[in-house]
Amino acid sequence: MSNILVYAEIRDGVFKGINAELITAANSLAQSTGGEVHVALIGNGLDALVEEAKKYPVAKIYKASNPALAAYSSQGYTAALEAVVGRSSPKVVLFGATGMGKDLSARTAARLGASLFTDCTELSLEGGNLKAVRPVFSGKVYSTVVAKADIQMASVRPNVYAPAEGAGSSAEVVDVSVDLAADAIKGKVKETVSLAGGSKDITESEIIVAGGRALKSGDNFKILQDLADTLGGTVGASRAAVDAGYVSHSIQIGQTGKVVNPKLYFAVGISGAIQHLVGMRTAKVIVAINKDENAPIFQKADYGIVGDLFEVVPKLNDEFKALLG
Repeated sequence: MSNILVYAEIRDGVFKGINAELITAANSLAQSTGGEVHVALIGNGLDALVEEAKKYPVAKIYKASNPALAAYSSQGYTAALEAVVGRSSPKVVLFGATGMGKDLSARTAARLGASLFTDCTELSLEGGNLKAVRPVFSGKVYSTVVAKADIQMASVRPNVYAPAEGAGSSAEVVDVSVDLAADAIKGKVKETVSLAGGSKDITESEIIVAGGRALKSGDNFKILQDLADTLGGTVGASRAAVDAGYVSHSIQIGQTGKVVNPKLYFAVGISGAIQHLVGMRTAKVIVAINKDENAPIFQKADYGIVGDLFEVVPKLNDEFKALLG
């Protein structure tokens, strides 16, 4: 029997959506190993989050609580996760391929001598070992890799697995002692600045409306925001739009920005340079809107509209509003 441990990411006291997707992946692996699905909660004042985790099909919840862990630090959280791994004895540890997940998984793997596959799009077992599919060379090629280490770790892209159903469980809660003083952590979090309007993390959004330099100004991104609000999505941008100062780098998609994997992606006024495609090419459905019929984005798009975005996007928004009531 080999247990599967999920590191449950918490941001601003919120149980992130990627956690439910990881629990789905973990249960799929556990069916092959005959082991249990465990969840690691790390932070301070975790009682409400324990109740949140209990909504999902997991066997044990390891709670590592310490005032020194109130704010994320790779040093503090690595020490806590190392303690959890010692109690859980997992064969596989899963993380979300988020900023926090990538940082924590790398440091923890180094500390434990574990193997680590990052940014995975598919997980399975081969001969009892973790097998993963992951993009390489900026997404041009997908490689299949098999782990051999005693502890095997992977970070998984958001929106790859369906979220686990919150049917409720009688999970055992295990308190894990973390001997860590606040002054022992060398890196201190001074301030956390949230995105304007409390927008959803773009890497977890199922619908993204992204704009390029053709928007001409930051003010014009409002028409994209209106469409995103109608569809329950998030606004993104190309590097050209960010470099022009239209929007913040925090929503940049591409090789020098974030990698997203939404169910629906609108590329509005984006030409489709390879540097941008790297960040969104795995979207399930791509809709391109561009007045240049020869724009490279149309070669990648499932649906294309040749026209002026300032006319097309508002009309699309009106139609979606009518359809959605």
